[in-house]
Parts: sequence; structure tokens; C-alpha cells
Amino acid sequence: MISIRPAQASDLPAISALDARLTGTSKPDYWQDMLAPERHFLVAETERGGAPTPALAGFIAGEIRAWEFGQPAAGWVFAIQVDPTVRLEGVGTALFDALAARFKRAGVTRLRTLVDRKDHLILSFFRAQGMVAGPSLQLDMEMP
Repeated sequence: MISIRPAQASDLPAISALDARLTGTSKPDYWQDMLAPERHFLVAETERGGAPTPALAGFIAGEIRAWEFGQPAAGWVFAIQVDPTVRLEGVGTALFDALAARFKRAGVTRLRTLVDRKDHLILSFFRAQGMVAGPSLQLDMEMP
């Protein structure tokens, strides 16, 4: 069973550890910033192996951003991670759906994110959720 709830400060060590394990980079200050009131930061928990308390299975973070570059307000997904031991069990979809529902309740009708075009795993996940290329084109340059 998957349970989704708002992230709390007490979740940060587990969130940071999962992210560091999957990305190879420890960034506890970044996750602390995700607890800001204007952000939506959710965790998924599952009961595993008869453990007395549910274990962190994943998390998602985002916020509503308004009017940048003339675009209407949209819900943005900043990050999503799922423990590899529970992938393909619906954890990512449950997190995505819960965040989308929060954005919808706030009156937002668009959901956006940025992905690395070489990250086929996350690109496939977002496409499976119904996301497609949006109206904006990301521009990039290396700083001299």
C-alpha cells in the first residue's frame, strides 16, 4: 500500500540519502529549501518486509510558478525520485498524481518540468503520465 503525505523536516535525512544514492550528489540544503511554504513537497511511504513503520519509497517536489516569459501560471515538478526496490509498483505515478491534484485545486491547468533529453528513464516516466513537449524551448550556454 502506498501512502502519500506532505514532507516534514524529519523526512529530510531519508530524502537526502535516497537522492544521493540515486544521483551521486549529496544536497541536504536543497531538500531543506523544498520545505518552504510556497512549495509542494510530498513523500510516498510503503510498508515493506514487516517493518513496524512505513519506509520512504520516494518523493516529489514542485511549486506553482506564474507568468515567466509571458506564460500563464503552471505547476512545475522540480524533482521526483523513487527507491529502485519499489519501481514499477506505482509509487512514481501516485506521487505525480498527488502533486497534480494539489496544483489543480490551486487553479492551475498546466503542469511542466524539465528533463535531460538523455535521461530516458525519467523521460519515459513523464511521457507515461501523459506529458509531451511543451510550448517553450529551453536555451542554454556555457558561461565563459
